[in-house]
Amino acid sequence: MSPILVLVTIAAYFAILFAISYIAGRKADNQGFFVGNRKSPWYIVAFAMIGSSISGVTFVSVPGMVATSNFAYLQMVLGFVAGQFIIAFVLIPLFYKMNLVSIYEYLEERFGASSYRTGAWFFFISKMLGAAVRLFLVCLTLQLLVFDPLQLPFILNVIATVALVWLYTFRGGVKSLIWTDSLKTFCLVVSVVLCIYYISSDLKLNFSGMVASITKSDLSKLFFFDDINDKRYFFKQFLAGIFTMIAMTGLDQDMMQRNLSCKNFKDSQKNMITSGISQFFVILLFLMLGVLLYTYTAQNGIANPAKSDELFPMIATGNYFPIIVGILFIIGLISSAYSAAGSALTALTTSFTVDILGTKGKAEGEIVKIRKRVHVGMAVVMGLVILVFNMLNNTSVIDAVYILASYTYGPILGLFAFGIFTKKQVRDKYIPLVAIISPILCFILQKNSEAWFNGYAFSYELLIFNAFFTFVGLSLMIVKDKK
Repeated sequence: MSPILVLVTIAAYFAILFAISYIAGRKADNQGFFVGNRKSPWYIVAFAMIGSSISGVTFVSVPGMVATSNFAYLQMVLGFVAGQFIIAFVLIPLFYKMNLVSIYEYLEERFGASSYRTGAWFFFISKMLGAAVRLFLVCLTLQLLVFDPLQLPFILNVIATVALVWLYTFRGGVKSLIWTDSLKTFCLVVSVVLCIYYISSDLKLNFSGMVASITKSDLSKLFFFDDINDKRYFFKQFLAGIFTMIAMTGLDQDMMQRNLSCKNFKDSQKNMITSGISQFFVILLFLMLGVLLYTYTAQNGIANPAKSDELFPMIATGNYFPIIVGILFIIGLISSAYSAAGSALTALTTSFTVDILGTKGKAEGEIVKIRKRVHVGMAVVMGLVILVFNMLNNTSVIDAVYILASYTYGPILGLFAFGIFTKKQVRDKYIPLVAIISPILCFILQKNSEAWFNGYAFSYELLIFNAFFTFVGLSLMIVKDKK
């Protein structure tokens, strides 16, 4: 694809996106920015959540991962669905009953100010790093397709990318995101479905032939029960999926802002369950696409790239198919990537304004000024973090950041679990110490697990142990009742 065609595709997409953002957010106040005035239709939120949960990294990586993991990821996605039900019937009613703007306000009411700040800061660090990594990977793709051919520097790429995210979220926040994310979900699903159609057509497969080809492939194995030391082992993946969903959606300000924008908790529950089941089938489409991509390269003698993440971009933009496939890839990548970045920027603005700076006792006009300054500040920080990743130029740093992001949700999960399932009070001032020690213990456990546990290697289930260590630490900080 030519750089000009890529730019025209992106420009057309953002023209529609800005129009929707302007219409949805033109009358948004602080409540509209933070929680959408709690008037969002649940079915629109459910549809939008599909795109929100799928980042540009997922769009690029999942099709390629079938080479090493087959369909094992669906085991984790089944856990995601179970986790959605727990969020819907445990957390949603609690948050609506307390009428929260930031979900971390629960920690202040339950434990105290230190717990509140701890939850907010752990979320802030995790979300900023995660969002910056996702945008960084998109910037690399745009640099390859657009900025390098036009001899433009990476810093201009970053400024343009972050500026676009800021522009369509600065006015309406969540109120705009619900509708723009719906557009992104539509583009994402259509792009994947049409890519599957074009590849199947080139392979001379009708629908039944495509399904038969995928199910007969060695790459489509779904369940793994044989080896507990295998990272693909079913119960590892399934349990990790449940707790990952609870931590990274139910206890994530970014994701919960959408759910809290529904009219009432019953509508929010419908949204959670519908989006969870829908997400399963969307991920299945990505994995099916992966099998078809590897089948296509094998039949046409095309060498697979060294990194599986490069397979989909290579085939989609490499002139193997009609130009529409490359356009669909760009639209799908941009829609999924900017969905994650835009929602993260809004959530970071909300959390930093409400949780860290504080809004209690401030006038509406003063909060608006603070919110707008914070929104700009979050965009600048995100851009700087992307530039740091580029200077390090080391993909292992990306892996490390994702591991760090999973670690930071463990203490949040432990805090909420202790608060919900016990009635005990703890020494609030020591909670930050517990939240720091728990990930350190997990790091030690992960580094030594194979030596200590006969070859057992921790995978995503490390999040569960992180939360467990936090829970135990809080249990040691219980304040005894004075009789």
